[in-house]
Amino acid sequence: MPIQSGRLRTGVLISGSGTNLQALLDACGAPDFPAEIGLVISNRADAGGLERARRAGVASIIIPHKDYPSRESFDAEIDRALREAGVEFVCLAGFMRLLTPGFVEQWRDRLVNVHPSLLPAFKGMDAVEQALNAGVTRTGCTVHFVRPEMDAGPIILQAEVPIQPGDTPERLHDRIRSAEHRCYPEALRLIASGRVKVAEEAVTILSI
Repeated sequence: MPIQSGRLRTGVLISGSGTNLQALLDACGAPDFPAEIGLVISNRADAGGLERARRAGVASIIIPHKDYPSRESFDAEIDRALREAGVEFVCLAGFMRLLTPGFVEQWRDRLVNVHPSLLPAFKGMDAVEQALNAGVTRTGCTVHFVRPEMDAGPIILQAEVPIQPGDTPERLHDRIRSAEHRCYPEALRLIASGRVKVAEEAVTILSI
């Protein structure tokens, strides 16, 4: 069992380079931050985020989804690893697998995601391209509690990002990613401080 630090012990699920993981690691590195990262799990052995975890001295494991006969068995192994590490809360940070409804319900209101749009607009994998194709003048990012439906769930924080003339998906995504790196640690800070309450599928952020 982990040593009890009084901080919210958090697990992070990744599949790629881990830039949002890095933002969370940096925030949790502050001694007064109310959460700590206890475990990083990747479904890909080549995920760059694994090296970020190693440099930060955070435990990480690889659970390849291809090694499991079903989504349920894969999710059950993730659940087992999180609980074995004493994880109380989970952040998805570029985790490119849809979690099963059973897993989501097991971690209900203890599982969050960041998405590159102002939800409920532009759900799905190509949210940045959708925003550009729609001709809107602004998009952004959303940190939200996860529900079984894709890119759904009570919204915790959003940040708006203007779309500039001539934007490419890459340029716009870079600016959205910068907003994510600010929003995600702030959302975790609010949650770990006990200031986020969920009732009737809506979030209330309590004042200090």
